[in-house]
Amino acid sequence: MTDECIEFRRVMALPAADIFAVLCDPQGHVAIDGSGMLMGADGSPVQAAGDTFTVHMDREALGDIPMGTYDVEVTIASFEQDRDISWTIVGTMRPPIGHRYGYALAPHTFDDGTEGTTVTSYYDWSDIHPDWRQRDIFPVVSGSSLRATLGILERTVRRGYAGDGRVSPRV
Repeated sequence: MTDECIEFRRVMALPAADIFAVLCDPQGHVAIDGSGMLMGADGSPVQAAGDTFTVHMDREALGDIPMGTYDVEVTIASFEQDRDISWTIVGTMRPPIGHRYGYALAPHTFDDGTEGTTVTSYYDWSDIHPDWRQRDIFPVVSGSSLRATLGILERTVRRGYAGDGRVSPRV
């Protein structure tokens, strides 16, 4: 972690491909949100940097700025299948803020030899627009929300994420 980036790691006894599938799906973002702001999403699962989708937000969950509901466009900034995904957000605020969220996935071998995945969730505001830097409001999303999202992600994948925002129990 730095003064302009927070990150948390969690080791999951799950395949990277199953985790990554949730992270690529707009509905997956809503399903695992630990901040309480993501209300819904429109768009197809992303497959490359530059892909976009829309997220319907409710800022009231943070209790900081009375913005109510609004939409943001998520643009995938980096994409490496089953390894890395990050995105920027353009919403109603102008100029665009310039912060980035993402996940890095790495193989993990447990002491008993079974395989899993180390998942790192991060929020980076080091490249925000100077107008936003002056306001000294970052981080907008707390570390506890990022940490919660990792737990929700693991639970969602364990329960059998169905790819449409729902889960279907694993057999």
